Amino acid sequence: MTEKNLSCRAQEVAACCCVDVGTVIDNSDLNVQIEKKFATLKDAQEMLARLKEKAKESAFSGFEVVDEIESINDEFLLKATFTFECQAESMIFQLAMR
Repeated sequence: MTEKNLSCRAQEVAACCCVDVGTVIDNSDLNVQIEKKFATLKDAQEMLARLKEKAKESAFSGFEVVDEIESINDEFLLKATFTFECQAESMIFQLAMR
């Protein structure tokens, strides 16, 4: 099998378009934003508590959260932005929520 010149811009190796991890995880995406509607304030508060617990489990070096629960037409809108120290932690958090 002959080697060919690879045309991707990222640093690439000669194995199925594999790229350096630093190309994918470059610490540019540290925030996770969540918006979800709930029928009751209690449900929204419980979800926020669960999300904060997941964030604690995902973050090795800490995180910040800015949250708000807003009453809109008999529903409660939870808005939360989690900011992690590194992109890997934000990815772990997002995967843990699935």
